[in-house]
Amino acid sequence: MIARYYKQVLPNNEVFDEKRYFVSGNTSCVFSHHGLKLGLLLCEDIWHAEPAANARANGAELLLVMNASPYHLEKDNTRLAVLKERTQATGLAVVYLNMVGGQDELVFDGGSCALNSKGELVMAMPQFKEALTVLSIQDGQPLHGEITPPLALEAQVYSALVMGTRDYVCKNRFPGVIIGLSGGVDSALVLAIAVDALGADHVRAVMMPSPYTAEISWIDARELAKNLGVQYDEIPISQPVDAIEGVLQEQFANRKPDATEENIQARVRGTLLMALSNKTGRLVLTTGNKSEMAVGYCTLYGDMAGGFAVIKDIAKTLVYKLCHYRNQIQPVIPERILTRAPSAELRPNQTDQDSLPPYEVLDAILMRYMEQNQSSAEIIAAGFQSAAVFKVTHLIQLNEYKRRQAPPGVRITARAFGRDWRYPITSGAKI
Repeated sequence: MIARYYKQVLPNNEVFDEKRYFVSGNTSCVFSHHGLKLGLLLCEDIWHAEPAANARANGAELLLVMNASPYHLEKDNTRLAVLKERTQATGLAVVYLNMVGGQDELVFDGGSCALNSKGELVMAMPQFKEALTVLSIQDGQPLHGEITPPLALEAQVYSALVMGTRDYVCKNRFPGVIIGLSGGVDSALVLAIAVDALGADHVRAVMMPSPYTAEISWIDARELAKNLGVQYDEIPISQPVDAIEGVLQEQFANRKPDATEENIQARVRGTLLMALSNKTGRLVLTTGNKSEMAVGYCTLYGDMAGGFAVIKDIAKTLVYKLCHYRNQIQPVIPERILTRAPSAELRPNQTDQDSLPPYEVLDAILMRYMEQNQSSAEIIAAGFQSAAVFKVTHLIQLNEYKRRQAPPGVRITARAFGRDWRYPITSGAKI
């Protein structure tokens, strides 16, 4: 035992809740290694000026920072900017080591690096994979090593989803996963991610057609499953749906059909998937995206039934980008899935845009409202139609009770529907 160090800065924002559980330290940790005095910092310490300055004042000649810093979009650029600030303020080089792997909703993306005292990046390791490198230090300065360039946006996100899915399934010892395949873009992306994360032998796809399922949905689902090499089954749901509607016929007398009948279809599918999960031990992956979750375009105990929500933090517009990215690696998702109008296929000729604003508009409003903390007035001032803004923000407030019951999923943005979104269910929103 050379020294003991207690983290000085405890974050209590976004996904962090450390002040609830820990007591912060108030002293630096500087120790010698082969004649070099290293100042040890932990994660949040480097994001604030004082711990680094105190380490320098206590004789540190180089800052060594150990991290479990979770990923979100643009996080690598933000980290690098912070590290440059610390080197410029202290005149010390920084060696930054970051964890790799997934834990529940969080993904730790690696990308360990080193900066010299001038703030120049002299070494950078890969993102989203374990790696080992040897870094030489001379007179307190890390010497130039290999600099792995950061991944492009779609590659980063896809890698995070694959890693988050693999680690959640494997670390919790599930033998595999089951996915309800619809012939649509969301389930297609989830299936591709699952295969890349676990291998085709551990993935099962189940198509559960209703009378409203288009023939092209069957054709595209079969082709997708064949391309990815997964076990594929078809279980029609007409019989159980008719049975439930028959049982409820007297209760529904003199009432027009509405979303209730649509939800029965979704819940029959959820029941079938959960039965297969119980029988085989495999985890059900849900296929809903962030845009749908935000406005409640999902069914409790239906398409929300499952144990892990892979694309829970992926906006619909990003879903399409990720599908195109995956097809650039290998064309597995049929082109028609990417070009046809999205539909839940729960009634004749249904499309998502019957009930929702165009996804380009919905996603832009959602990003401003959730991630940038803009008010409705600010979003309208940015050029969005007031009717669309009020509808979307109202639906976000109204559907918190659904999101609270959703399974965990990989966090990709700076603010996901999870630990960093703490909104009351009972908000007084007008209906």
